[in-house]
Amino acid sequence: MPFDTEAFATALRKNALPPFGAGKCARFVRLAIEAAGMKTDPHPGSAKDWGPTLERLGFQPVAGEGYEPVPGDIAVIQTTTESSDGHMQGYDGKNWISDFVQREFWPGPSFRKEKPAFVVFRFP
Repeated sequence: MPFDTEAFATALRKNALPPFGAGKCARFVRLAIEAAGMKTDPHPGSAKDWGPTLERLGFQPVAGEGYEPVPGDIAVIQTTTESSDGHMQGYDGKNWISDFVQREFWPGPSFRKEKPAFVVFRFP
């Protein structure tokens, strides 16, 4: 199954809501994955549960030490005390984007403070 990185990045940018999204990160990233040519059904509802679905689609975890993001990377972040669904975001080559353009990797205050576990996935 092909993954069109440019279509993914374009969809992320096009669908992003200003300034802080709507709490629908998994939906917006899923729509970008589908715009990139992949069929995601069946898929989980919570962002934190997307790892196995990404692996089924052919994405592979990227090692953490010395990690540098590349366009098309997708991060699945686990829960915080303020986010029971965790978070999911894609990298467009310049920014991490979910349902909004993020100012950095961590999407919000509870994520920046707690730094929960995460895995970054990349299509080979």
